[in-house]
Amino acid sequence: MLKQYGQQLIYRLINPLIEVLIRLKVTPNTITSIGLVITFIATTVFIIGAETGERGDHSYVGWAGAIILFAGLFDMIDGRLARMGQMASKFGALYDSVLDRYSELIMFLGICYYLVSHDYFLSSLFAFIAMIGSIMVSYTRARAEALGVDCSVGWMQRPERVLLIGISAVMCGIVSNFVGPDRIILFSFFNFEAISVFTGPIALLALMANVTALRRLFHSKQELAEK
Repeated sequence: MLKQYGQQLIYRLINPLIEVLIRLKVTPNTITSIGLVITFIATTVFIIGAETGERGDHSYVGWAGAIILFAGLFDMIDGRLARMGQMASKFGALYDSVLDRYSELIMFLGICYYLVSHDYFLSSLFAFIAMIGSIMVSYTRARAEALGVDCSVGWMQRPERVLLIGISAVMCGIVSNFVGPDRIILFSFFNFEAISVFTGPIALLALMANVTALRRLFHSKQELAEK
């Protein structure tokens, strides 16, 4: 659903920018590299928040989330630029995939660093498990497609992962700013800290990414058995 509707909407919005980039002769690999640099900046914000921010100051999380979403936009621009500018190449596809993996690992480095530094140890474990699942989702698809299997099944593909982490981080910063970092009580019996707005979706990602990787594994097994 996200790819069918959301992606097409964003494409309509960025097409004028793509046309400008084509006229300027900007290559897709350049856009991919810029996206990686922006992800580095997001991780740097997490690390600064870990080293200089207070435990209850989640503004760093919010700003890092906004930067992650901005970096994710470049991940859409490079592919669109390659297609519209007729600059697609096998190396470009490889370059994009490799830098995407680097971007995710660097992003999770920042998240884990922040959570460990502020004693959110259990949440840091979920972030690490989410990182494993994210990499395995991509690896399983790549390995299956190398064997001739279409393996794009599952929910937690890269766009969903980036959106989930980026939006939840931004919302964490907003909630913490308006209601404070302390425990928030709902319905007189359920309470959580503002950071849970960020770490809750990460826990969900940890579960769903690994479920998606396993689903792709068993889907590939069935497809290969039918060949």
